[in-house]
Parts: sequence; structure tokens; C-alpha cells
Amino acid sequence: MYHNDLNAWKESINLVKKVYRLSAIFPASEQLGLTSQLRRAVISVPSNIAEGCGRNSDKELVHFCWIAMGSLSEVETQIVIAKELGYVNDTAEIEQDIRNVRKILSGFINYIQNKK
Repeated sequence: MYHNDLNAWKESINLVKKVYRLSAIFPASEQLGLTSQLRRAVISVPSNIAEGCGRNSDKELVHFCWIAMGSLSEVETQIVIAKELGYVNDTAEIEQDIRNVRKILSGFINYIQNKK
């Protein structure tokens, strides 16, 4: 299975691009703080999906997908923090994208766990 064939991976790459564009408007004082943390977390999502696909078993694939899911929750939290701090105003679209990636990734995990 190739990671770049997976919708979860493709949509998480799109999320990375959107988060990078969004975080580019954060204050310079956040360059080593929230901006860096948010970008590391969002990059972790497709990276862990890819790593799981490169492993030798479905068990490991699921494990790395759950790590990606955790990173997705980090991204969601950091977007809320950025909004609460007034760095961004409208986060509805990116929050919807996060929910979409979560739904796709959850479905993929369920598929892998239930295949015989």
C-alpha cells in the first residue's frame, strides 16, 4: 500500500498547506512558539500516515495512524488557541478540514482493523 494513494494522506497534505498559509500571518513573536508548534503538529499527520504505510504490518500501520490522529487533535487545539489570542479571525474552514481529515483517517483505521 502506498501512502500517496490514500485519501487521508492527500487531505492531510492539503491541510498542511492551509495551516502554513494561516500561520504565516501570526506575529513574529510567535515564530518560535505557536507557529513552530502548529507547523510541526500538522506535518506530523501525513508523515505518520506515510511511516505507517512503510511498516511491515497492519498493526504498525494502525499504530501510526493513531499517532497521526493525536497530532490532528494538537492542530485543532492550536488553531483554537490562535483564534483565542486574536491571531486569526475565521477558522471555520480549517476546522472543517480538520474534521474531514479526522473522519477519513478514522474510516481508514476502521477498515484496516476490520479487514480479514
